[in-house]
Amino acid sequence: MSQDATPDPYADPLKFGQRVQILRERRGMTQSQVADLLGMSPHTYRKIENGQQKAPGLETVLRIAEVLRVRDLADLTGRPEAHIDLFIGPGHPRLASVKAAIDSFPLTAGVEPPPVAHLEARLHAAWKARHASKNHREAIGKLLPDLIRDAQALVRHADSAAERREAQSLLAQTYSLSQFFIAYQPDSSLLWRVAERGMIAAQESEDPHTIGVASWLLAQAHRDSGPRHYEAADSVNREAVRFLEPLLPDAPDDVLAIAGALEFELGYTAARRRETGTAWRHWDKANDMAARLPAEYYHPVTSFSRAVMGAHAVTVAVELHQGGESVRQAARADQSVIKSRPRRARHRIEEARGYQLDNQPDVAVASLEKAYEAAPETIRYNGYARVILLEEVESTQAPRRRRAAELAEKVGILAA
Repeated sequence: MSQDATPDPYADPLKFGQRVQILRERRGMTQSQVADLLGMSPHTYRKIENGQQKAPGLETVLRIAEVLRVRDLADLTGRPEAHIDLFIGPGHPRLASVKAAIDSFPLTAGVEPPPVAHLEARLHAAWKARHASKNHREAIGKLLPDLIRDAQALVRHADSAAERREAQSLLAQTYSLSQFFIAYQPDSSLLWRVAERGMIAAQESEDPHTIGVASWLLAQAHRDSGPRHYEAADSVNREAVRFLEPLLPDAPDDVLAIAGALEFELGYTAARRRETGTAWRHWDKANDMAARLPAEYYHPVTSFSRAVMGAHAVTVAVELHQGGESVRQAARADQSVIKSRPRRARHRIEEARGYQLDNQPDVAVASLEKAYEAAPETIRYNGYARVILLEEVESTQAPRRRRAAELAEKVGILAA
């Protein structure tokens, strides 16, 4: 090995600053470029690399990892046990109040529960707000603390078995809404508490649709925790599909739709494993279920519908790293309108991933601009979008670099 070659970060127990320098140089970036992306002065950044500044806090470490496109925190810290996927967004300003409501378990009858119909109407309005709002976390974040407290109170005050099942169903739905708020924020333990409590409340409700939704969200929590949890995700999904299967011949639309969403999730996880045939087989089965739904139907939680299957096809192709197929599916999916703003933005991000795989970075940036237009908070919390933008702000093509930088500033990953 040449003496001029960049040393391997794992060869010696290097200090944090040394690792940062090595990974920066491997990216071909200057200290000034990294400092600008971090929003700090070059002088402060140099002190980090030189070890003249005390070890930075977790937020700064995560920002450095993001700028240097380090996918696993262990690569930066040198600690093999610190395997953390860095696809986590910033903490929302309302996260603390939502967390406080979730973690609170009043044991006295201090909170008078609302009428069931009142809580049902508020939950329905909250789901509508989530799908209609550009900043959906803000829209539901301000509603969640009261919804959580009232749903918990409704369970505590239930007088009969039937009332308790109904209250548990509403509590499970509230936890489901909470999981959409908490996902991709820097509190994974809170996400797990919500996912597991939602599953318990759903089982207590004995309502098939509520159980299906809670299973769908719990499976996603497992899947997004990384490859070691894929089997757990599949286990939850398969169990829920088996549970719902006897009901499907005469199932109402919502039950059929959540079964279809669960079927697709099995395909999603298979695609992440690069199991091409299995992934598309599950997509086909989900598509058959979607075809049984009314043309204008949208599932109130998952957005499962005929229209969303095109977006799901893009996701499968992207996870299989099939760039050309991703682009072909994206062209077909554009014929359908996805009503939910956050779901539409998520589709545009998946579309951008496909164009990036197909070596069409300009179109990828354009797709991310469409995602931002649909729902800024979706792209702000999406790791794939941030990775693409961080890559393109370094492009040698000036027009693309400018577009990427402008969007990165809007999203909040590049200092203005």
